[in-house]
Amino acid sequence: MSRLHAEALSLAYTGQLVVDNLSVEIPEGKITALVGANGSGKSTILKALARVLKPQGGAAYLDGKAIHREPTKAIAQQIAILPQNPEAPDGLTVKELVSYGRFPYQKGFGTLSIDDKKIIYWALDVTGMVELAGRPVGELSGGQRQRAWIAMALAQGTSRLLLDEPTTFLDMAYQMEVLQLLERLNREEGRTIVMVVHDLNHAARYAQHIIAILDGTVAAAGPPHEVITHDMLRHVFAIKADIIPDPSCGVPLCIPFASVR
Repeated sequence: MSRLHAEALSLAYTGQLVVDNLSVEIPEGKITALVGANGSGKSTILKALARVLKPQGGAAYLDGKAIHREPTKAIAQQIAILPQNPEAPDGLTVKELVSYGRFPYQKGFGTLSIDDKKIIYWALDVTGMVELAGRPVGELSGGQRQRAWIAMALAQGTSRLLLDEPTTFLDMAYQMEVLQLLERLNREEGRTIVMVVHDLNHAARYAQHIIAILDGTVAAAGPPHEVITHDMLRHVFAIKADIIPDPSCGVPLCIPFASVR
């Protein structure tokens, strides 16, 4: 059993059941992409895995313990989550934003220790944000802003990073920038990364493990070449598509040509 997983998980919004009796495993040390049509439950599942959303039934587990029963700070020291389209207060600088990542470790008046400052600098450095540390977050480009938020999540010092559509509203160059950063963090730092991905080809290119969600259930799970099939595309996304090897890396490349709705 993986260290982060869910068993018989049921989730609801305003009394309406969105996910029912879901069991899913997140492989350690890999990038996992949650994919599916709009409204399939991807973001809801991610929030439950990060302890943002309390389950109606079942549980998400980390190291055998139900996450929603554990103290918030204890989970924040092990799992960092970056929600979709986060907003920073006006005038907040990049360095100040990243320093918030040390909150789970602070006591008393929350003064940053020498170790805290070293970790903040490391997070700025690894995301390429050192030179922008003094800039207000609101003045950054979309890609820079997303890297600042990722730096904050990294400053939490967790081995697991969960992101809800980290490339939404970014142009193609910034999308590549963010995805390549996550790929490097996984490869060089061994981070376990779980991300909700809108673009199926991005999932195939950057994730080693894909979980396809349909109406709050797992329709398929495994490496890209096992999950991205004609049957899955028809069943989960209601499309017909050509599937060819990506010329750059050999993973499945999906080229849709018709809807089957």
